[in-house]
Amino acid sequence: MLKARGTVFFSVLAAAALLMAAYFPKENNEEKEAVLVRTIMRGLEYMHYQPPTMDDDFSHKAFDLYLDDIDSGRRFLTQGDVNKMKVFRDLIDDEATTGDLAFFDLSMDLLNEGLKKTQGYYREILASSFDFTKKEGFETDGKKRGFAKNDEDLREYWRQYLKYETLTRYADKLEAQGKKGEEAEKKNPEELEQAARKEVLDMLDKWYEALFKFKREERLSIYLNTLTSIYDPHTNYYRPVDKETFNIRFSGRLEGIGAQLTSEGEFTKVANIVVGGPAWRGKELEEGDFILKVAQGSNDPMDIKGWDLDDVVQQIRGNKGTEVKLTIKKKVDGSVKEISIIRDIVTIEDNFAKSLILDGAAEGEKVGYIYLPSFYADFEHSDGRFCAPDVEQEIKKLKDAKVNGIVLDLRNNGGGSLIDVVKMSGFFIEDGPIVQVKSRGQKPEVMMDTDSKVQYDGPLIVLVNYNSASASEILAAALQDYGRAVIVGSNSTYGKGTVQRFIDLDRTIRGFDNYKPLGELKLTVQKFYRINGGSTQLRGVTPDIVLPDSYYFIPTGEKEAEYPMAWSEINPVDYNQRVLKLDHLDQLKQRSESRVKQSDTFQKVIENARRFKRQSDETSYPLDMNTFLSLEQKQKSEAEAYKDLFKNVVNKGVTNLEVDLPSIHADESKEARNESFVTSVSKDIYIRETLNIMHDLLNLEKH
Repeated sequence: MLKARGTVFFSVLAAAALLMAAYFPKENNEEKEAVLVRTIMRGLEYMHYQPPTMDDDFSHKAFDLYLDDIDSGRRFLTQGDVNKMKVFRDLIDDEATTGDLAFFDLSMDLLNEGLKKTQGYYREILASSFDFTKKEGFETDGKKRGFAKNDEDLREYWRQYLKYETLTRYADKLEAQGKKGEEAEKKNPEELEQAARKEVLDMLDKWYEALFKFKREERLSIYLNTLTSIYDPHTNYYRPVDKETFNIRFSGRLEGIGAQLTSEGEFTKVANIVVGGPAWRGKELEEGDFILKVAQGSNDPMDIKGWDLDDVVQQIRGNKGTEVKLTIKKKVDGSVKEISIIRDIVTIEDNFAKSLILDGAAEGEKVGYIYLPSFYADFEHSDGRFCAPDVEQEIKKLKDAKVNGIVLDLRNNGGGSLIDVVKMSGFFIEDGPIVQVKSRGQKPEVMMDTDSKVQYDGPLIVLVNYNSASASEILAAALQDYGRAVIVGSNSTYGKGTVQRFIDLDRTIRGFDNYKPLGELKLTVQKFYRINGGSTQLRGVTPDIVLPDSYYFIPTGEKEAEYPMAWSEINPVDYNQRVLKLDHLDQLKQRSESRVKQSDTFQKVIENARRFKRQSDETSYPLDMNTFLSLEQKQKSEAEAYKDLFKNVVNKGVTNLEVDLPSIHADESKEARNESFVTSVSKDIYIRETLNIMHDLLNLEKH
């Protein structure tokens, strides 16, 4: 979690994929890296909520987890490579304590050899056609398959993998050609198979190009995060650039030009222009343009071809009011020109709370809908945005519109500011405890809503799913314990019941100024508990009314992560509220269950969830054309039955609030994004059933 101005905040939960290893030229930075490792490990030892013992067991866990991090697909290393690394299996804890990186260096060398070797494999294998009549299968799950015994077995894996990738494309091309009319120009099977192999070759060449560009410091970050992950899944090391990106996500604000970039080969491409930002206002930089050079003000431009994307971003971001000049190649006509942009504050509006008016299940019912993507907070700026006052403003607008009830949508909300979730929970009760927070070796602290004002005293439903985590779970749990809101959603929320804090590593050591900045450490320093004494850790919040979804039969959440902290409980605290008591939960649940059973759509959701679970368990595929086509046809037929599950409008009365229209109509891009938002809500069957539940709640509360 983040701590700013003396207060602990919950971090946004983000799932980030780990890149594979690449070629890393050895840099003369051993001492800096040793200082970094020692500083991180000391910080963990003294400040983590429950640090594990640094012993051989720690080493074994780190060794196994690191292998999964760098070669989860078992594509690069052989068992012989793993055996070479096994000499360090009992020593990783010792190396971490001293800052030694001998194991890490060996792993890089072996991975580099594996990359060069396997690049040779795929280029050689793809030079010849495959025999798609041979009966054989391919296991896609690396853990089930295990590491190849030797180079011969590794090459055989690559042959099967390449055959599988080619077969999928070849089958698609055959199907597409079969749909062409008789007069259309057609290719013979050999040409189609060759074209499929060429696509696979291009895909892998681009992938390996990116892997070879991967920097040593990026790779070291993955190794360090392997070590921190043994403590718990939310304890992580952030390089300075990673922390900057986190701050932008957390606050919804940056200083720069307002363009999202991506890499395409050796070039940097504009992926998106942020509405309202400097680039958007200038109208010269467009989505799809390539950036060739970057200059700071009047300085000479730097050619950025082949640069790492992080380095490009660092050159383009900058303080408000400063000038950056970009040499760009236009997507439209390929022309090259230099443009000037004055950096400014860029606000990412899509990250903030917004609301709509929905027609209820009965004539004349109006329901307010608030969508909150995260518990954002910007403590770095005096005019920063915070989710609590933003939601308070949305509540006021909805009350002014005289809604009969409010739905607060926290689906896929990974958390954020603890202060704001306490304030926000207090909007719906007079005052009282919201959450208990326990530090290492200390008694629990009760975080209170001390404001007796009730911003909204009407019927309330909180919508959650399996990705609602951390601060989302605090709010849902508090309002559930108080009996103040009906919680509706997946089998359970995510199950993250821990608090993290950011530590600036530069401030933890004296000297070594030439090595700074070292980055920051996000580590678990507290656990939080419900006011009833239970924990959301691992178990999450079980909704009062469960609605089936695609993951209905698949385990999800914190309990599926490596080395999560255990569930525990403490004593409850006294709490009560007199705003609105829910006396009809059993009836609400029974009525909803009855509707779900009678709903063709929800029954198809359950069937599709079974299919999803079955397919997730099936990881082996045939490599002969006839069997493959038979399986593919079966899967397509099954998928066809579910492809239009959410295409129909089920919520016909979805409108913006009148007060929001001037801002929405300010530019075409805002209008387009708003239209997409309104359309998604209008087709959302979970919101449809939530409106039905709200209708039942309104009726039952009248009697």
